[in-house]
Amino acid sequence: MRLLVKNIAKIVGVDDNRRARAFGKNMDYVQMLDDAWLVAEDGRIADYGVMANMPSEEAFDRVVDAEGGMLFPSFCDSHTHIVYAGSREQEFVDKIHGLSYEEIARRGGGILNSADRLHEASEEELYEQAMERVREIALKGTGAVEIKTGYGLTVEDELKMVRVIRRIKESVPLEVKVTFLGAHAVGRAYQGRQEEYVDLVCREMIPRVAQEGVVDFIDVFCDKGFFTVEQTRRILEVGYEHFLTPKIHANELDFSGGVQLGVQMGALSVDHLECSGKAEIEALKDSATIATLLPGAAFFLGMSYPPARDMIAADLGVALASDYNPGSSPSGDMRMVMALAATQMRMTPMEALNAATINGAYAMRLSREYGSIVRGKVANFFITKPMPSPEFLVYAYTTPLIKRVFLKGEEYV
Repeated sequence: MRLLVKNIAKIVGVDDNRRARAFGKNMDYVQMLDDAWLVAEDGRIADYGVMANMPSEEAFDRVVDAEGGMLFPSFCDSHTHIVYAGSREQEFVDKIHGLSYEEIARRGGGILNSADRLHEASEEELYEQAMERVREIALKGTGAVEIKTGYGLTVEDELKMVRVIRRIKESVPLEVKVTFLGAHAVGRAYQGRQEEYVDLVCREMIPRVAQEGVVDFIDVFCDKGFFTVEQTRRILEVGYEHFLTPKIHANELDFSGGVQLGVQMGALSVDHLECSGKAEIEALKDSATIATLLPGAAFFLGMSYPPARDMIAADLGVALASDYNPGSSPSGDMRMVMALAATQMRMTPMEALNAATINGAYAMRLSREYGSIVRGKVANFFITKPMPSPEFLVYAYTTPLIKRVFLKGEEYV
């Protein structure tokens, strides 16, 4: 199908330089095209230009009038946990009453609570619940998403999650990347026997999930009270043997050494980084590993935010992701994530936009195909209502500004 979008006030996120990621001062640069049109053909961006040079409408199967709205590339959310059963609002109340994340986990809540619920849920129930969340994030502008396992914590339940994510991947026009996170916590049956659980992850879980042929990445929660650097290294090394690219949950709760390990092992991303300083920033310099920041978790848990300004000043690129999960970030709204990045981490709206689009795509190894408006890339974009400026999308973060969503060149409704 050939689609023409006309009367676009601004195309935001054009990238004639085809950047793989933005970093340092370039984080604040977003190329734009005023008074524009865009053509998508067979699911990809074919062309764009100014209205004075718009091609004849007769050559297209469908013509969409943007009516003076702006066109943005879809968000690329590189860190989510959206396959889960039920919710955990009681823990939300516990936090209000003063319990910490670690205290709730020690009492059998947190990740283990979700693992218990997931064990009881059928694959159909998990799929239906997750698809509601997928539809929610798509209508809020997300066009590529990473989904982790990690609420199984047994061989069979981790495989159940992989099967559900595969079904999602086959059901939706969003691009879906799959991450195995069996080392999210120690399974309830292995409490007090952490090394045995690591053995289970390495000897049974990784080979079995790799056989499914759908898993892209492997992740470990390398942090205080979860998995040590040595355990993380061992798990990731086995992942490498099964062609799974590493990612790491790092430095959310303490200075864990996870950032340095991630760089040493060639991790695609190190995620969270609330506890980061000069050593972590120095480790990330000149590496291919991107720092993925999750301000929704810091907001919901009342924690300190990652030092985004120091990272950008050190010429790093950062990505933003939602961390959508039932315990520490129950939202996949990337506009909210960008607003938190702006208000709490002092990122400019355009830095936040790059972090949520091209850098998020990089953190999923997708930046050749997604994350910016480039001829030949997948036609994932959204059209807003008329706005005074691109920055308004971040500034008015609860206003329903996204009017129409297009994924692979087709309108998503």
